[in-house]
Amino acid sequence: MKKLLLVFLVVALASFLLVGCTPTTPAEGEGEGETEVGICPTVAVTTQVLVGSKTYIKGGKQTITVTFAVPTEPVSVYVGNDLKVAPLLSTEVVMYANAAKTVYTGTTTFSTTAGDDCNEAYIYVDTCVECDYCKYPYTVDTLPPASTIKIASAVCSCEGVTLTFKTPTQTATCDTPVCCGDDCSGFASYAIDLYTSDPFNTCCDVPCATPAYSCPGGVACPIDCELSCIAGGTTVTGYETKKYYVVATLLDKVGNRERYYATITLDTDSIVQVLSYPEDKHPLTGVDCAEFTTGYTDVTGYTTTDGVTTSYGLIGGCIENQVE
Repeated sequence: MKKLLLVFLVVALASFLLVGCTPTTPAEGEGEGETEVGICPTVAVTTQVLVGSKTYIKGGKQTITVTFAVPTEPVSVYVGNDLKVAPLLSTEVVMYANAAKTVYTGTTTFSTTAGDDCNEAYIYVDTCVECDYCKYPYTVDTLPPASTIKIASAVCSCEGVTLTFKTPTQTATCDTPVCCGDDCSGFASYAIDLYTSDPFNTCCDVPCATPAYSCPGGVACPIDCELSCIAGGTTVTGYETKKYYVVATLLDKVGNRERYYATITLDTDSIVQVLSYPEDKHPLTGVDCAEFTTGYTDVTGYTTTDGVTTSYGLIGGCIENQVE
C-alpha cells in the first residue's frame, strides 16, 4: 500500500512541474507540427511578404515580433540553421516583453551578402526545456531587381519629343530573353522620372526636385513607358540642346531597390546623347544616389532605318537567371 501511495505522489509532483511550461507541447509553425497538442505564437518580421507558399524577408536589420495568445515566460528566439543539429549556427535574438508577457520584440540582422540571396532558414521560438520549439521558415532576399532599359525617341505628333523606355528582349549585354525581373521574391514595381536639374543636389535618398515628366509606372516586367511632348532644344538662336536627368527606380516585393541614373540630351526632335552615371554619392550609411558629375559612361547607340540614323541609350542591367 505504501509503495502504491509513493507512486501516486511522484505522478502528482510531475504533473505540477509540467504545468509551468507554456505552451506545453507546441507544434511547429506554418503547419509543420510533430506533436499532437500545441500553442505556437504568431511571428512577424518588419519586411516579410508571403509570395505563394513562401515567406520572404529583406536582408538587413529587421524587427521580429512574437505574439502569444496567453502570457508566456520564458521565451527564447533564434534565427538560423537547425537548432537541434547545429545550434551554434543559429543566433539568439534579444527579446523584450510587454507587461502582460504576451508580445515579445527584438531586432536582428538578416544576411545582406549577395551570395546568400534566396537562402532559406528558420526562426525558432523556444519556451522551455521540456517543450519542442516552434519554427517558422523564411527566405532572405538580399538583391534588388534589374532590367535593361532602352531609351529611344520617336516621332511626336505634338510639339517636342516622344521618349520611350522599354526592356529589350535581348541586348549585347543580356544573352538571354529574360532581361527584366528579380531572382528571389519577385519584381514589384518601376518608376521613371525626368528632371530639368540635378534631383540630388541637396539631398540623396529622396529626390529634392519635382519631376518635369514621370512615367505612370508599372508593377511587372517588362518595362514599357512612353512620354510624349517632351520639350526639346530650340533652334531660335542656332543649334541648341536640352538636358534631362533620368532616375529609374525598380523595387522587388520585399523592398530591395535598384536605381539607374542617366542624362538625356535632346535637340528639337530626337536624342543627341545618353550618359549613364554610377551610384557614387553616399552621405550617410545606407543612403546612396548619383553625383551626376564623374564616372559617367556614354551609352549612346545608333540605328539606321531607310537611310535615317537615330540614336538611343541603353541603361541598367539584366536578370539572367531568374528563379521561377
